[in-house]
Amino acid sequence: MASKLPKATLNLKQFLLRQEVLKLYRDIFRTIRKVSDENTRLELKEWARSDFKNNKHHNDETTIKSMLYYGRKSLKDLQKSLALSDS
Repeated sequence: MASKLPKATLNLKQFLLRQEVLKLYRDIFRTIRKVSDENTRLELKEWARSDFKNNKHHNDETTIKSMLYYGRKSLKDLQKSLALSDS
C-alpha cells in the first residue's frame, strides 16, 4: 500500500532540526533590531540572510548541527557586543 505522505515529508529529527534553525533565525533578527546604527543593522541583516540562504541546501544532520553551533556562538557574540555598547 502506497503512503499518502508527500515525498518531501520530514522525519522527526529533520523537523526538530528545522525548528531549531528557524528559532535561531528569528533570535538573530530580534537581536539585530536592537542595533542602533542603521547601516550596521542593514549589514547584519544582509549577512544573516545570505548565510542562511547559502547553507539551506545542506541535509546532513551533523553539518546542520555544527552550523547551528556556529550560529548560536555568533548570536552570543553579537549580544555581548550590544551589551557592551549599551553600557
